[in-house]
Amino acid sequence: MSIVLTQEEADSLLALEKHFMRPDEFIYPSLGGAMRIELFSVDRREEFCLDITRSRVQLEKNTFQNRGRQTVVLARLDFGGPMHRNPDDTEIPCPHLHIYREGFGDKWAIPLPDRFVGIDKPTILLSEFMNYCQIITKPRVHEDLFT
Repeated sequence: MSIVLTQEEADSLLALEKHFMRPDEFIYPSLGGAMRIELFSVDRREEFCLDITRSRVQLEKNTFQNRGRQTVVLARLDFGGPMHRNPDDTEIPCPHLHIYREGFGDKWAIPLPDRFVGIDKPTILLSEFMNYCQIITKPRVHEDLFT
């Protein structure tokens, strides 16, 4: 079953403050790796996920994703990969940002906004993505030797 949100619901969820509420620390995924970090609203009424994935083949390809309601992608940042073709056939170069759009989900991408300046450093870009997604209490994600 697919969850469909109105644009107003999706925008509200993206703007809602999110918190990592555990003391755990994480190591940035190695090649082909992925991690899922649970986040919550302050009142714990809403649950979110921060997903971090790295390609096994394309060394620079990474994806950061913020999901709400378990499966709904509210925002996704792709970098180091191919360009994206939107439903209207416009091509968006990588890096790019997918933001939920009613009726299309995460199928639309926009060029990466200027506020993202850490494109050469995945952990800095991750911090900027968490800021964009209103992740206030951030999980600690450390670099490994190959990040």
